[in-house]
Amino acid sequence: MGLIEEINRLKSSELKRVIDRRIKEFEEAGKKQNNIFGELCFCILTANFSAEKCIKIQKEMGKGFSFLPEKELAEELKKFGHRFPNARANYISEARKCESEMCRIMKSDGKEMRDWLVQNVKGIGMKEASHFLRNIGYKDVAIIDFHILDLLEREKLIIRKNMNKKFYLEVEGILEDLGKKVGLNLAELDLYLWYMETGKVLK
Repeated sequence: MGLIEEINRLKSSELKRVIDRRIKEFEEAGKKQNNIFGELCFCILTANFSAEKCIKIQKEMGKGFSFLPEKELAEELKKFGHRFPNARANYISEARKCESEMCRIMKSDGKEMRDWLVQNVKGIGMKEASHFLRNIGYKDVAIIDFHILDLLEREKLIIRKNMNKKFYLEVEGILEDLGKKVGLNLAELDLYLWYMETGKVLK
């Protein structure tokens, strides 16, 4: 079965209800300003680390991301087994400095907002910024991690290259075209593709 056929099959299954519910959760998260910084911290933590473990950390830490001194934050992340507790605590501490500006200048265009995040938030690259934006309701940016790259390479839709902004945007364009063919925006498509690779629907 081809990729388009498989996505369309999943769209007709119980999975659609699960993914539609998750998309609504993302939209609701973006409406609550007090949740937005926590989502940013979650995405800072996910770089080169398990998303499932980061979900647990985010749940346990709660508002601690916003006020714990950097050293204490690093100690907490270490207790949770994060691979890079000191570096991530530093990134989160630095991110607090631009939190109010970030919330004030939120742009409707996800790609513009992503550029701002990459330029202004330490520890945030194209993938992490896209992940954060998707988790607060944006639907026009793609989260391109190794799962997505593996799938696209296997389907012969890309030739794997070193990841830089040019290649990221190239792959994002391929995903946009794929989304149009199956009637999905990038946020929805990511969840279907991630499920195909992992059997899970996370965030």
